[in-house]
Amino acid sequence: MLLYIVLVSLLTSIAFSIGGVGSAIAIIPIMHWMGVSLSIAKPTGLFINILSMSTATVYNVKNRKLDTKLALPVIISATSISPIGAYCTKLFPERVVIWILIVFLLYSGSMMLFFRSERQSRKSKHSVSILVSVGAIAGFLGGLLGVGGGGIISPSLILLGYDPKRVAGATALIVAISSLTGFAEYIYMGSIDIKLLLAVSSVALLGGWLGTRLMHNKMSSVQVKKAIGVLLFLFAIKMIEGRIFQ
Repeated sequence: MLLYIVLVSLLTSIAFSIGGVGSAIAIIPIMHWMGVSLSIAKPTGLFINILSMSTATVYNVKNRKLDTKLALPVIISATSISPIGAYCTKLFPERVVIWILIVFLLYSGSMMLFFRSERQSRKSKHSVSILVSVGAIAGFLGGLLGVGGGGIISPSLILLGYDPKRVAGATALIVAISSLTGFAEYIYMGSIDIKLLLAVSSVALLGGWLGTRLMHNKMSSVQVKKAIGVLLFLFAIKMIEGRIFQ
């Protein structure tokens, strides 16, 4: 089972880095199907996000593809709220968390499949407060579900009118930092598997670097995002089926 998780971590880190979001959104349901408890799967997903998105961020910084002004307001709120979301896992029954995850998968999949962005950069005097709100929502759900919040941050920033490639660079940094604070809370709660974390660490780093390089140099992210959207829908349907027929 460990070998399968490592392989899936590599493939999803590559694909979801191209799509501009952390791969934990796919890793967590997959590990759950493999019999890994949610309490272990969620911090593992955040850890994979930290590594893969950090690699992506280093690449973006070196190639001047990171918009820090766009990222900063979202980072501040997401980073602050993510540990609260992680802590709230103790307050919600597992079945409730699973249904929230299902809704999150459906939302993120819908945005990947059906939302068509306009390449523009609108900015208003209300932009910062909106960005802070996006970060707060994404941080809470990212910590609660272990997904990092990229599935909310990326489409929301595009909806605000920012260029998709600027958004991908900003989202990588936001997800890396907010995942770190959420992961720290899970460490405090004792919900980690060191062996599993070590197994996925190197492939997550490699996957984040490869995915970001492919996005900027080799291919358009549009078709990849649509493929990711289909996968997220399939994950959601599989989880719904498991809830109904268990």
